[in-house]
Amino acid sequence: MSEQPSEAFQDSVFDLLVVGAGPTGLATAIEAQKAGFRVALVDKGCVCNSLFHYPVHMTFFTTSERLEIGGIPFPSTNAKPTRGEALEYYRQVAAYYRLDVRQYHRVEKISGSDGAFTAHTVDRFGRPGAIEARKLAISTGYYDLPNWMDIPGETLSKVHHYYDDPHPFYDTDVVVIGGKNSAAIAALELWRSGAHVTLIYRGPEIQPHVKYWIKPDIENRIKDGEIKAYFSTEVVEITQDSVVVETPAGRETLPNDFVFAMTGYHPDFSFLERMGVRFEGEDRLPVCNPETLESNVPGIYLAGVIVAGARTSEIFIENGRFHGRQIAAALVSKAMPRDDAREKGARDALTAADSLD
Repeated sequence: MSEQPSEAFQDSVFDLLVVGAGPTGLATAIEAQKAGFRVALVDKGCVCNSLFHYPVHMTFFTTSERLEIGGIPFPSTNAKPTRGEALEYYRQVAAYYRLDVRQYHRVEKISGSDGAFTAHTVDRFGRPGAIEARKLAISTGYYDLPNWMDIPGETLSKVHHYYDDPHPFYDTDVVVIGGKNSAAIAALELWRSGAHVTLIYRGPEIQPHVKYWIKPDIENRIKDGEIKAYFSTEVVEITQDSVVVETPAGRETLPNDFVFAMTGYHPDFSFLERMGVRFEGEDRLPVCNPETLESNVPGIYLAGVIVAGARTSEIFIENGRFHGRQIAAALVSKAMPRDDAREKGARDALTAADSLD
């Protein structure tokens, strides 16, 4: 999975190119490879790039077996695995299946049509490249594009749409915007690391669906005055030294050093639109066959959270990891030519993986 020169990407045509090397993308590549197809993956960042950018001390809300892909068990020393454990697991799975992952190459555009697609890429040094494939599976997730508030000052360097590590914010005035899991976790970790935290949420209270072990914690911190909270409140402006909010009692200006706008994220709809994928309804659900996950564009399949459009809370690793089976079955049903040697190798790998269960 080491980085290769861009020109080396032009030497062959793959049966399937998976755009996005997160857990769902890896699972899709594995299932297609098991079915005997020649597969490559491409990602603008590292393997599991979105997961890598999750908070350093993050613990998943689910158990490890629900994050497993490729029939490989996910061992964990905890009831719920950590970010670090997950990254190690997915690296090991990618290595076990010898997946061809082209890291740090952004797909700028797709040309061609069913049976003869070309993904035009740019590496981290700006060098162009191209990967040819008969079919495409798009598994680009949604974590890279934050939902902007469109208010003055949102582009200041003090404003972060991602929360990583609380240490740099010790003894500073920090505003956390939001009332769901990510906002609650950030507020709690920042407070426990010595930041002076103010939580601002447009809703009347902490979102009811916040995880059961997090919700009472954040509510008790607010009740005890350890974290200050403004509900039914909107941020209207951010300046270098303050945050201006509109509260039910009127407008207030809060002293501030840093802002974490945990306002959610959305898929890259424009990337799909440029490929000709159509969307329906207010939630921008992409048009695709629910059985095969083939979009309205022949030969382009969708996997993972992008299948749900703007309803990003409906698909997680737990259910998106199964999309690869649907896509692999669809490729087989189309009687695409397969590599017999690779198919045998995939069967042997599956047998070995099953023996680990």
